[in-house]
Amino acid sequence: MATFKDIEEAGEYFKKDRFATDNGVRLDELSEEKSVCSLILDDSHKNANGGIMGGVIFTLADFAFATLSNIVHMPTVAQQVSINYLGAPKGDKLVATSMIKKNGRSSIIINVDVVDDTGRDIAQFIGTGFKL
Repeated sequence: MATFKDIEEAGEYFKKDRFATDNGVRLDELSEEKSVCSLILDDSHKNANGGIMGGVIFTLADFAFATLSNIVHMPTVAQQVSINYLGAPKGDKLVATSMIKKNGRSSIIINVDVVDDTGRDIAQFIGTGFKL
């Protein structure tokens, strides 16, 4: 059973995830099977070398994980997460798509793929959530 009645209600709830939303992360699509979140990149997301900071990519993936896990069961908190950075973004936008790998009684495992708007693979995130 979905926690939110629609994406607008979910969006209002996740506005309280201030670090992500204040840095431009948006919730674009949400169902009990999938979440899609995006971020338009700008100079505030860059590191000292001019590339996109890894923490920006992680934050986007973590937000996609949180939105999907919490529509399935609220509250769900991250128990263990990992990220593999696959390539540097070349485009102007990042998109994170999360999908459920396993939905158990007390935990949920979610895979998140992050790509840029050129189709380049940027990161793969795997999160295990604990259902409180």
